[in-house]
Amino acid sequence: MDFDKDLQSIQEVRWLVAKAVVAQKELAKMSQQKVDGIARAIADACAAQSERLAKMAVEETGFGIWQDKVLKNLLGSAITWDSVKDMKTVGIIKDDRQNGLMEVGVPMGVVAALIPSTNPTSTTMYKSIISIKAGNAIVISPHPNAKNCIIETAKVICEAARKAGAPEGIVQCITLPTMEATDALLKNRNIGIILATGGEAMVRAAYSSGNPALGVGPGNGPAFIEKSANIPVAVKRIMDSKTFDNGTICASEQSIITERCVEQKVVDEVSRQGGYFMTPEESEKLSKFILRANGTMNPKIVGKSAQTLADMAGIRIPAGTRVLVSRQRTVGKDNPYSREKLCPILAFYVEDGWEEACRRSIEILNNEGAGHTMTIHSEDADVIREFALQKPVSRLLVNTPGALGGVGATTGLQPALTLGCGSVGGSATSDNVSPLNLINRRRVAWGLCELEDLRKQQEQMTGVSAAPQSTFGSGSHAGDSCGQSSVFGSGSNAGAACGNSNNGAACGSPEITEDDIARITKAVLQKLGALN
Repeated sequence: MDFDKDLQSIQEVRWLVAKAVVAQKELAKMSQQKVDGIARAIADACAAQSERLAKMAVEETGFGIWQDKVLKNLLGSAITWDSVKDMKTVGIIKDDRQNGLMEVGVPMGVVAALIPSTNPTSTTMYKSIISIKAGNAIVISPHPNAKNCIIETAKVICEAARKAGAPEGIVQCITLPTMEATDALLKNRNIGIILATGGEAMVRAAYSSGNPALGVGPGNGPAFIEKSANIPVAVKRIMDSKTFDNGTICASEQSIITERCVEQKVVDEVSRQGGYFMTPEESEKLSKFILRANGTMNPKIVGKSAQTLADMAGIRIPAGTRVLVSRQRTVGKDNPYSREKLCPILAFYVEDGWEEACRRSIEILNNEGAGHTMTIHSEDADVIREFALQKPVSRLLVNTPGALGGVGATTGLQPALTLGCGSVGGSATSDNVSPLNLINRRRVAWGLCELEDLRKQQEQMTGVSAAPQSTFGSGSHAGDSCGQSSVFGSGSNAGAACGNSNNGAACGSPEITEDDIARITKAVLQKLGALN
């Protein structure tokens, strides 16, 4: 009897997760050195296969440029490993004797990794390395449109891990990707955390699964060219970014905003460096291909060259055109140029000054891409500071290409292919996700003081005795009461407050009346008033 594909895929997920649970328990017994050896072996193997897998990704998906995907694969493997190799993630990761604190790195268990079609092989490498480095197993859920290159990448990773002594099943990949399989993976009770990189609907599904999740929303980063910027260099960086892998990195610029006083200089430089400013009629033709009827980005434009996009829309462009540019004045869900466009298309806005440009940037980000990334090209430290204080983003990139700066290739940010958007973007983190996001920290804390020490601090703060009145009588054994004879009154039975069945509850927890609380509160308020 043959089962439907969806049923087979659900069963496959159950098997993979069950196997991953067993493998992760074995990995959790290994030392930091052994875990690092496995992660390093994975990075080395992926780097060695970076070109083959890059070509495979472009051939299968039709997105991007294989030469650029080689660099992405190196970012997801060798560069990622180099950035995390010295992190302590297993066993005792911090020992602060002075403050009596110790931290133990505890793996989250099994990572469910959702892989997008835009960066399929590089994201598979990156998520596998950071998961293993953190002591976790990983089950990979490939995008159906990039299934073959993701499965092949997983095979390279599995073989490298096996040779390095990893438990069997520490890295696994779904071979029958279906919506039902992804749903079963996200909701499986044995999943420790979900790493979701993909469309908005997929990220929402991850957060509503009932399991812990780290997801990232869409990018829609504007690039502001301020009047003090080195305009030729600023334009070069934007063009480099927007054409890198044909714009498939979500941190890439989606619009240019500039000031009216330098508008012509920017326009001339964009044109000189391969940007084509479309006429209103041409912009209207192309706009019909940017979004689908349901308001989401049309996958047919993703990762395509400027010439391919022009041919699609039936417009003629000069030879050598790198980016299509459309002048815009409005922002909204129904304006596709003000939305995310993972291809060489840029909106172009002109504002009267940096304050108006600041407001326009916020408008664009609140329309789509809040919490993600934007760039600013400026030599004015005050303007940069104002943008940093006001923009609803997790990464404000200064004088650098957005795509490469956001993922940590040209900046000091953590190299990563999962970029958190913070609470403003509906994400649980604003970090460039690293192994440190995939461990729990068990805190071990030594006692540093006793209750009587806290009472003394209270007295010093309020100027009022912190010892509440006791209902116990006086007696020669009062001093036996936990060494706090001043707390309890004297009486022959007071010493029995420790361990005595009649008064055991009184030890260390004498009754505080409402009058005591009112008195202390009044004293604190008076002291604060005096300080002010």
